[in-house]
Amino acid sequence: MSHIVGKSAYKSLEERINKFPQGAPPSKTLYKILSLLFSEKEAAYVAKLPIRPFTVKAAAKAWKTDEVKAMKLLERLAGRALLLDMDNNGTRQFMLPPPMAGFFEFSMMRIRNDIDQKLLGELFYQYLNVEEDFVKELFLSTETRLGRVFVQEGVLTNENEVQILDFERASHIIKSSPHIGISTCYCRHKMHHVGRACDAPMDICMTFGNAAASLIKYNYARRVDASEGIELLHQAYESNLVQCGENVREDVTFICNCCGCCCEAMIAAKKFGMLHPVQTTNYIPKINDSTCVKCGKCVKACPIGAIEIQTDEQGIKTMKVNEEICLGCGVCVRNCHKKSIILNRRKEKIITPVNSVHRTVLMAIEKGQLQNLIFDNQAFGSHRAMAAVLSAILKLPPIKQAMASDQMKSVYLEKLITMNKK
Repeated sequence: MSHIVGKSAYKSLEERINKFPQGAPPSKTLYKILSLLFSEKEAAYVAKLPIRPFTVKAAAKAWKTDEVKAMKLLERLAGRALLLDMDNNGTRQFMLPPPMAGFFEFSMMRIRNDIDQKLLGELFYQYLNVEEDFVKELFLSTETRLGRVFVQEGVLTNENEVQILDFERASHIIKSSPHIGISTCYCRHKMHHVGRACDAPMDICMTFGNAAASLIKYNYARRVDASEGIELLHQAYESNLVQCGENVREDVTFICNCCGCCCEAMIAAKKFGMLHPVQTTNYIPKINDSTCVKCGKCVKACPIGAIEIQTDEQGIKTMKVNEEICLGCGVCVRNCHKKSIILNRRKEKIITPVNSVHRTVLMAIEKGQLQNLIFDNQAFGSHRAMAAVLSAILKLPPIKQAMASDQMKSVYLEKLITMNKK
């Protein structure tokens, strides 16, 4: 397989990653990160792989080698959590995950000695927290967000408890998942290596479904049952951590339990709050001024600084929620010992993509990359995969369908959309 190495392998890998919505802006720091995670040959091999799930046969064809050799390399990469190794209805498939939520995080989700995690943590900090291009691309480049916040269920009123939908409940995600994996928090682990970590729980990062099964198989996560998952969720509640998971209604693959000081989503929410880098819950806190004692506990507890104490000219204090940036997580409600804060349903309706295919198509349309998603033979080498993308397009609102058709310049897609309207 040595014939694959030629052009700069890391450049080829970066170009491959950036054909899809969750890319990684090129920089010297990114290439240093990739060189720590992949050997030059591995980077060249992975650059030839599909982004969507593929079989060993597809990998062997891409690499022009036999399936035995291809399987050895695929398992070696999956063993370092650079690929996911999944069972898809009895068919073994592999997948190159995006950088985030994906192989960036997986690299720090357990303590390991095969790479220099201190150096890696320092590089991640430089790339994500200092340079910021990646964070802006990840959280702000599309209208459809990668992540969404889950409300802390225990603080809901009886009325809201009745109205809340299953996909809005972190507890439902945990109870309904066939595989639950618990790992070290990537964000706090990274911050530990640059001397900025807080004392929030570390062993509390949650993955689900096939992603969890792969991480468990290669010891990047430990398997837990639903009851332990719920216990950890309540531990996260008690630690004032915000639940931020994949922005889909079905088959959620991760829920991070985020602090305001270390976690990328919360840091982005503080820096770019009015741009809503993560999708809010359907709730907004309301403060009862007549019972509020202005103790400031909610101010200290809010992970993104969305609540402040304001003092007027007469010295009268009032509590103010900045609804433009508030996540609606409910942490403030939990910390109000006077029960002066309740959550109300937001007036605007928040639309959550159905699944990861739906979300990916939306993000690709919004970034002008739909043609990559459709026509990249490596990414979608089967009629089934193509059908899944086209099905997602046909379910979009008319404006999004028009954008998709314009990007595709495809008579076939135009006819499909026209037929779908009849």
